[in-house]
Amino acid sequence: MRAARNQRGAALIIALIMLVLITLTVTTAFTTSTSSLKAVGNLQTRNEAVASANRAIEEVVTSLLPPAPDGTPSLVVPVATASAVDLDNDGKTDYTVQVAAPACARASQVTGTSGTQTGPGGITGGASSDPVMAGVPDQYNGVWDIQATVTDSATGTAVVVRQGVRMLLNKTQYQAFCLPPPIAP
Repeated sequence: MRAARNQRGAALIIALIMLVLITLTVTTAFTTSTSSLKAVGNLQTRNEAVASANRAIEEVVTSLLPPAPDGTPSLVVPVATASAVDLDNDGKTDYTVQVAAPACARASQVTGTSGTQTGPGGITGGASSDPVMAGVPDQYNGVWDIQATVTDSATGTAVVVRQGVRMLLNKTQYQAFCLPPPIAP
C-alpha cells in the first residue's frame, strides 16, 4: 500500500512539470506571434510611405520643366513641394510628403554614336545611340535627382525616397539648370 502512495505523488509532480512546460510553450508562441505581427505592421506602414513618396515624385516629374504656352522650353526653376496623403479616405492626413526641389545631377550632350561624354564637373555619362538624335543640335540627357521625405502623421516616423529621372534638355535649359554656378573670385 505504501508503494501505491509513492506512485501517486510522482504522477502529480510529472503532471505539474508538464503543465509548466506547456505554459512556457504557449507563452513563447504568443510572444513570437506578437513580434511578428508588429514587424508585418511596420513593413506595411513603410510600404505605404514609399507608395506615397512615389506618388508625389510622379506628380513632380509630370510638372518638371513643362513647355511654355507658346511651346518654347520652360526655364522655370523647379521648386520644393509638399502634399498631404489620405490613403484610407477617412478625411485625415495619413502621410505628409515633402519633395525637395529637383536638382540636375548630371547631363551629357546627345551624340549620334554610342560611347561616353564628359559633362560638367568631370562626370561621365552614356551618349545616345539613337541615330535620330544625331540630327538634333544641342540636346542634352539630363538626370534629375528627386528626393521625397514622407512623415507618418500618427507616429512621426519618416522615410526618405530618392529617384533619378532622365529628361531631354535643350542647350538653354542645360546651361540654366545643369552647369555649376561660376566660382566667385
